[in-house]
Order: sequence, then structure tokens, then C-alpha cells
Amino acid sequence: MRIAGVLLLAARLVLAQGPLQLSMKRAVDIAIAPEGNAKVQLSDEALKQARMRSLESRAALLPDVEAAFSDQSRTVNLAAQGFNIKIPIPNFTFSTFVGPFSTMDARVSGSQSVFDFSSIRRYQASKVGISAAKSDVDTAEEQVAAQTARAYLAAVKADADVESAKANVSLSEALLKQAERQKEAGTGTGIEITRAKVQLASDRQRLVVAENARHGAHLQLLRAMGMRLDTEVELTDKLQYVPVDAVTLEDAKAQALKQRPDFKAQQQRELNAQMSASATKMERLPSVAAFGDYGANGTGFNNSLPTRAVGIQVRVPIFDGGRRDARREESESLYRAAKVQTNDLREQIELDVRLAIDSLKSAEDQVAVAKDGFELADSELTQARRRYDAGVAINLEVTDALTRLEQARDNQTTALYSYNLARLDLAQAVGRVRSLVQ
Repeated sequence: MRIAGVLLLAARLVLAQGPLQLSMKRAVDIAIAPEGNAKVQLSDEALKQARMRSLESRAALLPDVEAAFSDQSRTVNLAAQGFNIKIPIPNFTFSTFVGPFSTMDARVSGSQSVFDFSSIRRYQASKVGISAAKSDVDTAEEQVAAQTARAYLAAVKADADVESAKANVSLSEALLKQAERQKEAGTGTGIEITRAKVQLASDRQRLVVAENARHGAHLQLLRAMGMRLDTEVELTDKLQYVPVDAVTLEDAKAQALKQRPDFKAQQQRELNAQMSASATKMERLPSVAAFGDYGANGTGFNNSLPTRAVGIQVRVPIFDGGRRDARREESESLYRAAKVQTNDLREQIELDVRLAIDSLKSAEDQVAVAKDGFELADSELTQARRRYDAGVAINLEVTDALTRLEQARDNQTTALYSYNLARLDLAQAVGRVRSLVQ
């Protein structure tokens, strides 16, 4: 995390020096830095909150010590307290109004839980809650890494689309010049030049659309990284085919259940719910606490005397109007719900793994087919241009071949993008996106 923070700071420092050179690894490191994506920042705050809740639970097991001092001047109406003293002495009246008089009390008091199984179990549950929060941080980083990697792939594809569009424009310009030469040589016609100009205009329009899409993809990437949207970036990675080691469905499922942080977090939340339900049940058990205080009291500091109190308190719950029973039923329901969520996530993980493996296999086939299709379309265009130069074909044959080459080039870009996306999906399904981009 500290390294990622340094990378984020370095990225901000180079903004004034030109475009930010950005690889997928660097983009992910910046996104999962403490100052990066908002989801990572929120998960860090949730971890801090879980730790504070654990400290609150532990406080119920630790001594509670406090000091108090009071100094007051009082008057008392004894008659209001039930005192009505009559003295049989002639001409003597006893006043029930006493005071004013001063009282002073300085005291230190404390209490300590001796046996409180409910508080002990709640503290244990809070420690499990910290572990769940840590797994949630890992989950957030994994999700942000996947989101950023997807945005990076989309931006790389947008760059490739722009490059393809520029290549198509250059090729259309060359074909236009070829048609003009053929017309000057007397072997071409005006319609062929017009047809070449129409093709060039269409390719230029696609280039404008591709450049706009690239700008939008770069903005989405910056948003995923948590960086300023006016940052200019230059992507250093390209779409390419990187073989993936063969993995069976059972191995992938086992890896996912072992590595995925969201599944770990859900298992810990289930344990937390179980322990919380147990703590609620234990509220019915007696609890024992020790207490004591020591201090001095009197009418002032000069005539005060030391006093103390020490004792043991045993609390036995008998009846509270049904509130304890309601809390127990609620906590047990929360535990059952957590078990259902854990089982549902386990099934979702299996679905994610199956879909990712199927998508990867399909994407591998698409890459192979697209590669063959591009080579054939390029060869067709080359032959069509030769035939046109030789005067045995018309310009329409060349234009048709160019259209098929452009489509083949787009197919190849899409296939490579789909393949890399499928690799990312499989990595996310088994919980190792961050290790994939390293």
C-alpha cells in the first residue's frame, strides 16, 4: 500500500512534465493506493471502525475507574423527611430546618467484571469482525484492481481502434492515388475515383468516432484510478495474446474458494453472526462483578475522615419484558441469513469460474480465427491491387477487398480484447487479479 501511495504521488508530480506513462500494473497500483479509488478509501475507514468497535467490546472486560469530588453548602427541611421531633420543655421549640452546612467528598471508585460470558463472547465476535473488515479491504482492492484493469483494456482497445482507423485512412488515400494514376494512364474511370473518395470519407468519419471513443475510455480509466480527469495519459501496454496455463474446473473452484477475499469475508461474517447469537443467549447467565471505592468526606478538608466500600455484585436476569428473547431470536435469524449468504456466494463463485473458463476457451478460438481472417483479407487486398494495376480488375474489387480488410482488422482487435478480458475474468473468479497484473 505504501509503494502504491508513492506511485500515486509520483504520478501527480509528473503531470506538469507531459503525458503520464501508464502501464496496467501502474494503473492498478495507483487505483488501490490509500489515496486512490474511493472504494478502497471507504474500506480502510470501515476497518478502522471495526477496530474501534472491538475496543468498545473489550472495555466491558476491563476495570472501570473514575474519580469524583464534590463540595456543597446545604440546608435541609427535616420535616420533609418525616422527622417531627417534639421536646416537652416549656417555651422550647425544635426547628426542623437545618443549615446551612457544608459537606465535602473526594472519592475514587472502580468496578471490574469477574464473570460475564456474554461480554466475553461479544469481544470474541468483535475480533472476528476485524478479520472480516480486513478481508473486505482485500475484496475492495481486488474489485478496484479488476475495474481498473478492465478500464485499461478498454482504453488500450480504443487506442488500437484509432490506430486501425488511421491505417484505414492511409490505405484509402493510397487507393485514391492509385485510382487517379489509373485514370491519368487511361485505364481508369471517374467513377472509380469517386468510389475511392467515398471510401476515404467513410474511413475519416470512423477515425473521428474512434478518437472520441478513445477520449471517453481514457476518462473512464482516470475515474477508476481516482485521478483528476484532466490528466493526460499515454498507455504503454498493447493488446496481445499471452497464453494461459491450462486449468481444470475443479482446480479453479478450489483456488477460488481458498483465495477469493469476498468469500473469506463472508465466512468471517457468518462466524461473527454465530458468536453474536451465542453472546445473546449467554445474557441469561448470571454475571459477577467486583466494586469498590475509597475517599474522604466531611465538612471540609481539615475534618474529613477516610471511608471505603468494597463488595461483590451478582446479577441474575429474571424478567425483562421479553426484550432478551426478542434479541436472541433476531440474532439467530441474522446467523441463519449469514449462512444462506455464504452458500449463495459459494454457488456464485462456481458460476463465475465456469463462465470465465468457457469465455476464455471461446476467446482463444476467436483469436485464432481472427488472425487467419486478417491474413487472408490482407492477401486478398494485395492481389486485388495487383489485378487493378494490371488492368484485369476494376476498382470495385479493390474497394470490396479493402472493406473486408478493415472488418478483419476490427475483428482481430475485438478478439484480442475479448481474450484479455476473459483472462481478467478468470483471474477475478479465482481471486488473483492483483497478481495477474504484476
